[in-house]
Parts: sequence; C-alpha cells; structure tokens
Amino acid sequence: MTDAAAELGLNRNTCYQWVRKAGLTSAVRAKYTLEQKREFFSVLEREGSATVAATELGLNVDTASRWAREAGIASRPVSHRRREEYVRLRATGLSRREAAKALDVPRGQAREWDLGVRKSGGRRIYPTGRGMNYNQDVDSLTASARPAGKPPARPPVSIPALEKPIDPRYLSVQEREMIRDLTASGASIRAIAHTLGRSPSTISRELGRNTDQRMGYLPHAAHRKATARRARPKPAKLAGESDLRDYVKNKLLLRWSPEQISHTLVEEFPDNPEMRVSPETIYQALYVQARGGLKREIQAALRSGRTRRKPHNTGEQRTPRFVDPMVMISERPPEIEDRAVPGHWEGDLITGAYNQSAIATLVERTTRYVMLVHLPHDHTAETVRDGLIKTMATLPEHLRGSLTWDQGAEMAGHKSFTLATDMQVYFCDPGSPWQRGSNENTNGLLRQYFPKGTDLSVYGPEDLEHVAQELNGRPRKTLGWKTPAERLRDLLLTT
Repeated sequence: MTDAAAELGLNRNTCYQWVRKAGLTSAVRAKYTLEQKREFFSVLEREGSATVAATELGLNVDTASRWAREAGIASRPVSHRRREEYVRLRATGLSRREAAKALDVPRGQAREWDLGVRKSGGRRIYPTGRGMNYNQDVDSLTASARPAGKPPARPPVSIPALEKPIDPRYLSVQEREMIRDLTASGASIRAIAHTLGRSPSTISRELGRNTDQRMGYLPHAAHRKATARRARPKPAKLAGESDLRDYVKNKLLLRWSPEQISHTLVEEFPDNPEMRVSPETIYQALYVQARGGLKREIQAALRSGRTRRKPHNTGEQRTPRFVDPMVMISERPPEIEDRAVPGHWEGDLITGAYNQSAIATLVERTTRYVMLVHLPHDHTAETVRDGLIKTMATLPEHLRGSLTWDQGAEMAGHKSFTLATDMQVYFCDPGSPWQRGSNENTNGLLRQYFPKGTDLSVYGPEDLEHVAQELNGRPRKTLGWKTPAERLRDLLLTT
C-alpha cells in the first residue's frame, strides 16, 4: 500500500485510514523485518525524531512511533528540534537569513522564533501573553483549588509588568517556554540546563516550585508566580501571631540568646521549615521598629539589657592608629610626589631575629641618599623618635623637608618629631608599600649586609656608617649612573 500511495501521490496515513474503514487492515498491514527495525532505531538516535526517521526510511509513522514508545525512547517534535538548532546557529553569530536558509525555515517563522513567539492549538502566543487569556490574577490557574468566595492571595498585576525581563540571572518567559517544550519531549533536567546554558539546580528548582499538580508545568503561570514571589518588601517573620513568634518570645523571657533560639529550633522541629528564624531576624524584631513584633520589655531579658542596638564598626570606620591625627600621603604636595624638590625622605625599620632588634633606614627621594639610624637597645616609639631627631639634626635645613612612613607603631611619636625637626610626617595607606618605593628598594639592598634572622644589635654606629657609605657610593641607573653621594654633593654646592 505504501508503494500505491506514492505512485498516486496520496498521503500514506490517509490511505491507511481508507483501508481500515474498508476492513482490509490485516490484509494490507506492512510487515517490517528485524533489520528495518534496527535501521529505524539507528536513524532515530541520529535525528531524535521518530517522524523524521520513519520518513527517511519509508516506514509507517504510526508504527515507528509505537516502536519508539515501546522502547522507552522519547521522540522530540520536529519543530522543537529545528527551533533548538536555529537558536544554536543564531548563538554562533549567524544572521537570521543565514540560519533560516541553513535549516530551510521560512524567514517569517525565523522572525517569530527570534521574538519568542510559540504556537499552541493553531494560535500564536507572544511573550507578553497576547493571544491567551492571562488577564486574571496569579492564582487563576488554580482557582478551583481555592474555597468558594475566597479572594486570591495577591491583587491582580498587569501581565506586561509581570512578564517584563528584569535581569539575565532570572529565567525569562522564553526560557520557561523552552523548559515546557523540552520537558514534554522527555529531555532530562541536565539536558534542559545544557540547552539553556543554566545550572541543573536552577531547572530542578523551577520545576519543583512552579509545576501545577493537575495541569503540569505552565510557563506563563510559572513566570507570574516567580515574579510575584520576588515582590518586596515582604512582611516581617515575627510581626504576626504564630507558633514561631510565641516560641521565640518564651525563650527570650527565659534569657536565651537569639543564637541559642535559632539553633534549638532546628533541633526541636527538624521536619518543620516554618519553625526557622535567624538570630538577626530576632534582633531586628526587638530593635527595628519597622520590623518589630516583640514587645519592648522583652529586650530587658537580653544579656546586654540595651534598649537600643549598639552599632558595630565596619571597614570604613577604621580605628585611628595613633592618638595624634595622621596626615595621609594623599595630602602630600605634588612637588614631593614628582621628586622635583630635594629634602623629602622615606623611612622604615628593618628588624632582626624575632623582631628583637632593628635599624631605622632613611632614603632621600631625589638623590636616593641613604642614612641609617642606630637603635642599640629597642625600637619603641620614643627610641625611634629620638634616633630620627638626632640623625636629621646633622642635615642642613633645606634638606629637612618631610618624612613619609608606614603606619607602624614605632611612629606613634610623630607629632613630637615634627615639632623638633619642623618636618611634616606623611603616612602611607595600610598595606601599600609601593607608596614608599625608594625605601623598600633600599631595604632590599640592605639585606645583603643584614640578612633576615640575624641579631642587628651587634652592629654599632661605625658599622652602619660603613654600609651607608658603600650604598651611597654605588652608581644608580635611575640617577644616570651617578652615585647618590655625588648627587647630594651637587645639591650642597649649589645651595
């Protein structure tokens, strides 16, 4: 009969209907061999559609579909498969015309796919919901489950506002339509997630939260439910009367802490997710008027006994490092920054074994001239201050401009240092050693003479002077291969 239908140009299924009505079904039913059946499953695995495989092999579509169902293989509709392939081609950068031509899809159909239009029951349904009766509230699809006369949980919201895309991290209407189509075709959660470029957990939660028990997964209803759940602000958890609120109030009156209450709820009610509350929510119910729900007298049961919440410091509210206010490096004049004017220094400490001994290092920013301060016994703020004052006193006045240091505790006496030397001290930002680049580089050179882990107290003033002279006698690339000593000498001769 298949050959007769092809010869006459008739539809094969229509011919089968004529034959069955004539009572000749058993006489003309096609008998397929085992080899044909195997070949069908091979093509089905490649194409994904029983209709396409049956047409390619000249088999009866109904018989081929029955084979697929009996084998437990879900056959995807041809339109779904072509739409997925079209979306994939568009994602690779092909234009609409090129993708439509590659799949032999009419350009009008391709345009509708780009717009997110789908077809159902012979009607075109647009992403905005036009073409379907979605003018009721979010609970309209489950209205029969509500008691008669009971109003919906939320007031009606306009459909365009509900279905308007908010952010790429949220599922869109088009993605929910593809979830419905792929689920109907038998695709797994991981396959759907791979097609949409989403996490499998996202698809699993979407189907678990928004699938109707009677009608299955409905994309537009799911989108409206998800949008309504996102609405803010939400009512406070402890604002209204509930078993949770009574439990929290009773435990607070027993002088339990919010953290104890939060953890005990999990132990006592392991199977009741409604009996959950975080410690922060309890604190807000006590102290924040807009999120209240617990009476003021319950606050007295807290261990602190405070009637107002004490704010905690944040990263922006940094505790001052010293008693005397610091002048930060951001306030340093531009002429110091560009090294145009000599007499501005950078300083730091290099420490010995177990931080028990130290040497103060000073580097002039323009000439890179090095001076080392002997600290024989300790490196407390007073000792460092006195050592710096004594060293700076050996310089002429025009070379005592300013000093840039980090926020180490050894500079707690910076105010008295400034009063004694008339040198302003500028402090670097925390964790920013590059703001004293010349000094950091010099400290690295000094480790050739004073390796880490050695006792620096064994070096006397003469040893430090010898090391400083060697460093100041080295030619430096940044100085045009002149030495720091030569640059400082030129400065002293010209002023």
